[in-house]
Amino acid sequence: MCCCCCSEECECRPLGFLLGLPFAFLALLLSLIGVIIWIVGLLLTCICPCCLCVTIIVELALGMIKAPFLVMKWFTEQIPC
Repeated sequence: MCCCCCSEECECRPLGFLLGLPFAFLALLLSLIGVIIWIVGLLLTCICPCCLCVTIIVELALGMIKAPFLVMKWFTEQIPC
């Protein structure tokens, strides 16, 4: 049953949200590791800005930080109304 009765596209998908919670928790742990990598990478970039590999690692860490949100969005989009 859809919680939005008037529109064709349902935005509220509790089953997808519940199924995605364990995976979002794992992604949250990865994002905590990403925060540590991001902080260390920023410090290294400040010390030596010529290192291109450090900026790539910082970008990867930012992707890890965004992971829980992307996982939950993907799971809620996969479950139909």
